[in-house]
Amino acid sequence: MLFTIVVFVIILGLLVFVHELGHFATARKLGVKAEEFGFGFPPRICGWKKINGKRIFFLGNKDIEHIKSEDTVYSFNWIPLGGFVKIKGEDGENKSDQDSFAGKKIWKRAVILSAGVFMNVVLCAVCLMIAFSLGAPQVVDGMDTGAVIENQKIQVVSLTAFSPAKEAGVNLGDAILKLDDQQITSIEQIQEYVSARDGQSIQLTVERYGEELTIAVVPQMVEEIKNAGLGVGLAETGIVSYPWYKAIWLGIKGTYFMAVKIIVAFALVIKNAVTGQPLGVDVAGPVGIAVMTGQVARMGFIYILQFTALLSLNLAIINFLPFPALDGGRVLFLIIEKIKGSAVNQKVEQIVHTIGFVLLMVLIIVVTGRDIYKFKEFFVELWQKII
Repeated sequence: MLFTIVVFVIILGLLVFVHELGHFATARKLGVKAEEFGFGFPPRICGWKKINGKRIFFLGNKDIEHIKSEDTVYSFNWIPLGGFVKIKGEDGENKSDQDSFAGKKIWKRAVILSAGVFMNVVLCAVCLMIAFSLGAPQVVDGMDTGAVIENQKIQVVSLTAFSPAKEAGVNLGDAILKLDDQQITSIEQIQEYVSARDGQSIQLTVERYGEELTIAVVPQMVEEIKNAGLGVGLAETGIVSYPWYKAIWLGIKGTYFMAVKIIVAFALVIKNAVTGQPLGVDVAGPVGIAVMTGQVARMGFIYILQFTALLSLNLAIINFLPFPALDGGRVLFLIIEKIKGSAVNQKVEQIVHTIGFVLLMVLIIVVTGRDIYKFKEFFVELWQKII
């Protein structure tokens, strides 16, 4: 349980830190002063400031105005969840100063606001590149000649609702090892064995999170194929690694295709929400992501890399939606400013972003409450371990 919490904090911290690093580096590059760049979130433990050209160490949680640094204050903070950057003029103040965000051209402000999203996309690609280089799980059909395949297995990749396998407790990702103590070597072998045992109980040995489990399942006749079946989709998978130069290309290509799928999924959610239909996908909040992190962590480092890539890309796409309080919402106001030829009233923009932030917090609370109910067994187990 402690391992799950540590991995979750590290992943979340990395996503946030990389995002804020994008804003920080781009602001500096475009001549905007970053007043503070913090590791973790306040309250502050300590930091470094620059006075008369020298770096000076200091302790405490003083306001940035009282620190009076000539350059960016670098700080370490108590809450270890990534980091933050405080950019001069980000709320519209100091517009007349040359190093203020508010006084820069629209395209420069748009680049600074978009840089965090870009860095999360880059993090996704880098994680996938490393995974492809070290060896990542994937379907092994049609592998090119440069791939090295290890640890091949027959894995459950889909489950039909109310199917014999689902009712018996088979999960997505389970690797089928044996049928009634008979070692499995191919998907065809499973199909032939199951189709000949309509209504007969089969002892299914599967591997799940590194452990072997035995599940009793009764095949049933499937009208479409006129044979007995379990109601599962199977694929031959393995740990596949590539040379570094192929891993780079596959990481970029994988990021692109993953982004397309996520955008399509978000479009479906928004469409269904507007039309009053079921969302069509499951939505998880911080609690749900923490629980999934624990499940992924038990599967190994490569799975953690893939999960981090997926979360990072999700964060990038969500943050760039044209919704108030998000980076995409702030870019939208810049587009409006460009079209109308003058900036939107600062008070109006702040009110809109505040409303957007409140709505996002309400959504997070609702989803978190749903996750707590959904994963209540996890929290019962956690509480029992604590006491």
